[in-house]
Amino acid sequence: MNPVRKTLLLSQALWAKYTLRLAPEAPGERRGIVSPSSFVPEASARPLRLVAIGDSLVAGSGVEHQDLALTPRIAQKIANTVNRPVQWETHAKLGSTMRRVRYRFLPEVTGHIDILFICAGSNDVMAKRSKEEWLDDLRAVIEQARTRADHVIVCSAGQPHHSPKLPAMLRRELARRIDWQTAASQRICREYGVDFVDVAHAELVSDFWATDGFHPSASGYEQASGLVVQAMSFLPEMTATIR
Repeated sequence: MNPVRKTLLLSQALWAKYTLRLAPEAPGERRGIVSPSSFVPEASARPLRLVAIGDSLVAGSGVEHQDLALTPRIAQKIANTVNRPVQWETHAKLGSTMRRVRYRFLPEVTGHIDILFICAGSNDVMAKRSKEEWLDDLRAVIEQARTRADHVIVCSAGQPHHSPKLPAMLRRELARRIDWQTAASQRICREYGVDFVDVAHAELVSDFWATDGFHPSASGYEQASGLVVQAMSFLPEMTATIR
């Protein structure tokens, strides 16, 4: 990289690190159960178990309460799609990388899991973790996840490269890294036969950003939850599978 460009990028990254005031994790219970909105579920249908693990997007940074965050919105959309209750829980922390998912959150999860949602990547990019580290951690996480859950879906990084609070040059560099990470993640997910959702390149709704200009608002999480559920190729078979 051009030395001048490298110096400017470092300066902008340091400015962002010490200037941005990120929204905290949303308060509230990190587990719950939802029922279908418009239909009466089969009496014999046990609740599906949805577990979400990852970074601040799973922790709900940017909204006032967990009820407005990503995971319960995903759970509600699944329940409405398959006409079954969904029991959800999250294991997440602001700033988490895929390595924390691998060594901290996955070991926390026990018992039968119907759907395991994995969401990390933005912090790996911003921390400049190497491509080799990303590939190693993601492969290990997917391999472990497939032994713990019937269905696995991996989410891309968010959209820090479109944050209105970051300088333009830094956004362009983040976009370049996220492009590579997204393509690599898609390839690995195809290799392992798990679903992947690319939210990093979605066209955002007009009120996507929370007040910190870095995390999603309630509208942003609503959009993201829709993208996640649309990418779940296994949902049709879950409508008919009751056990």
